[in-house]
Amino acid sequence: MTRPELLPGTPEFLIRLPKGGEARGHLLCEFGGNGTNKFLLREGSLVTAEAWPGLGRHARRVRAELRAEGALVDAPAVSGRLQDAPARWVVTRDIECNSSSAAAALVCGYDASGPESWRTDEGHPLSDYLSTGWRSPHKAWLVRGSNVSGHNLVRRLWLMEGFVSLSGAHLPPLEESDPTKSALRRFVEEGYEGAASYHQKQGLVDELHAFLTQMRVGDTVATYDDDRLYLGRITGDAVQTTSPGGLSNLRRTVTWRTDGHAYDELPGEVRQKLSVQHDVVDLTGVLDALDGLAGEAAGTDETEVAETLERPALKELTLPEISDTLADELLVHDRAWLDELRELLLDEKQLVFYGPPGTGKTYLAMKLAEYFGGGPEQVKIVQFHPSYAYEDFFEGFRPVEDPETREVAFRLTAGPLRELADLASREGNRHVPHFLIIDEINRANLAKVFGELYFLLEYRDRSVRLTYSGDDFPLPPNLFVIGTMNTADRSIALVDAAMRRRFAFVELSPRTEPTAGLLARWLEREGRDPETARLLDALNSRIDDADFAIGPSYLMKPGVYRDGGLERTWRTKILPLLEEHHYGEGIDVAARYGLDSLRERPA
Repeated sequence: MTRPELLPGTPEFLIRLPKGGEARGHLLCEFGGNGTNKFLLREGSLVTAEAWPGLGRHARRVRAELRAEGALVDAPAVSGRLQDAPARWVVTRDIECNSSSAAAALVCGYDASGPESWRTDEGHPLSDYLSTGWRSPHKAWLVRGSNVSGHNLVRRLWLMEGFVSLSGAHLPPLEESDPTKSALRRFVEEGYEGAASYHQKQGLVDELHAFLTQMRVGDTVATYDDDRLYLGRITGDAVQTTSPGGLSNLRRTVTWRTDGHAYDELPGEVRQKLSVQHDVVDLTGVLDALDGLAGEAAGTDETEVAETLERPALKELTLPEISDTLADELLVHDRAWLDELRELLLDEKQLVFYGPPGTGKTYLAMKLAEYFGGGPEQVKIVQFHPSYAYEDFFEGFRPVEDPETREVAFRLTAGPLRELADLASREGNRHVPHFLIIDEINRANLAKVFGELYFLLEYRDRSVRLTYSGDDFPLPPNLFVIGTMNTADRSIALVDAAMRRRFAFVELSPRTEPTAGLLARWLEREGRDPETARLLDALNSRIDDADFAIGPSYLMKPGVYRDGGLERTWRTKILPLLEEHHYGEGIDVAARYGLDSLRERPA
C-alpha cells in the first residue's frame, strides 16, 4: 500500500485530551471530498471513547467501523487511575481522514473545527498552515505610510507614483503569491532575529499576511497623512522589489483619489478605526462610510454617482424628541427639563442621576433608555457593588463548562458592557441608540471597574488596546450610559474628578422640581386623597439635611393605600432611615417625624 504523502513544510499537530493524553497527526498533500487537505491520524494516538450528542451520523459510523476493524482498541488501564476517569481508545495504525475536522471529530467524540483544534507543540493553529479560504469579495484596508523609519512615503511616493507598500527589508525572496501565515512566521523569525522583539515580530506577521494574502485587486485602500484621509482602489497583486533602505519593497499598485478628506469631517466610526495602532488595519466594518466619502469625492462622475444612489443612505444617530405622552407618563409637568436631559445625552453620552433614596432615579433611567432606544432590547442594566471588578463589567477569564465534554476551563468571557458594545456596533445597528444603566454606580471602585475604559468615555473617536483580549476596542457612539447614585450614604463624595469630568450630573431632590410635586401629581392622576403629599412635604421640611430627604417613590405603591398601609410604610420604611440619620443624637425620631406629629403640626 502506497504511503500517503505528507504536506511539505508543515509540522506534526496534536490535540490534548481532557484529563491527560493526546492525539497526533499530520496534513497530507491529497485533498479530501470537501476540498481541504486530508489528515493522517498517527498510530498510538488516544481517542475519546464516548460519542457526544453533537457528533454527526457519518462520524459515528466511521468510529464504529474503525472499532470493528480493530483500528481503535481499549487503551490499557493506567496504574492509579481514578474509577471515574474517561474511557479511551488507542489508535493501532495510521488512519487517513477526509479532513482535519473529520480527524478532530474522531478524536474528540464531537464535531470540532480541525483548523482550530489541531495545534503545534508551540500552540499555533493548523489554520496558519493552510492557504487562504473564502473571504468577502470587497474589503477595505488602512495602510500607514507617513512615518516609515522616519520617512513620509505617502506624499513622496504613494500618491505620486500610484502604489501602496510595506517595508520588508529582512525578508527573503517570496516564491509563493499567497504565503501562509506559518511560512511568513518562519521568514520573520529568521530574518528579524535580533532586529525586533517577540511582540513586534508577531504584529509584523499579521500585517504581512494581510498585505500579501488577504488584500485583493478591487479592494478599497486608505492612508492618512497631514490630517487628511486619502482613498484609492487596489489594481495589482503584491510584488516584491528593491527599494532604498527596504522601506517599500512590498508593493501593490493603487489608483488614488488625491483630493483627500479632512480628519474633522470624517464620520466618527472612521476616526475610531484610524486610532488603531497597526500599520495595516482591516476597515471592512466601515466600508459603507468609506464608499460614501468616495462618492462625495467623485463629483459628477456618472458611474460613481450611480453606485452611490444604489447604496442605501447611511442613517444618522439621533434620539427621539420628547413627546407629550412620555412627559405625562413620567408626570413631569415641565417638558423643558426632559428636553435638557436629551441634549445632555446627545452631547455627553453619559449622565448620572443622583439624589436621596426614593426619588425615582432608576425608574427614570429605565424609562428614558427604553424610550430613546426604542424598546427594552437595546437596554442592559447592571448594579455595582464593592466586589464588582473589571472582569465582571467588561471581560475577563472565568470558569466555563464545556457543554460537550463537561470539562471546566478558564475562558475569556464578555461582561455586560462588552456584550452591549458588540451589539451596538453590529452592521445595521449603528444608528440605533443602546443604553447601559448602572445602578448604584458609586458603590464600586470605579477606577478598578472601568480600567482603560475611562479613556473611552471621554474620547469616543479613539480605540484602546484591551487588557485581556488584546483587541483594539472603541466605545460605539450609539452606546449611552446612565448611572444612578444614592446620596444618603455620602459615597458620592468619593467620586473622583476623572469620573465627574466624564459624566453629566443631574440632581433629583424632593425639594426641587420635577421631584418635589411628583407625588401630588400621581395622587391626582390616581384619584386619591392629596393628604399623603402634604404629609411628605411636612416631613421633608423638618429634615435639616437635603441628602436625607425622603423621596416620593415610597408612597407611590398600591400597598400604601390599603387599610393601615400608610402607617405600616411610615413605620417600616421611612422612620428607620431617619433613625440611622440621627443615630447617637438622642432625638425621639417617632415623636419628631411620626404621622401623628405631622398631622398635628404640618409644617
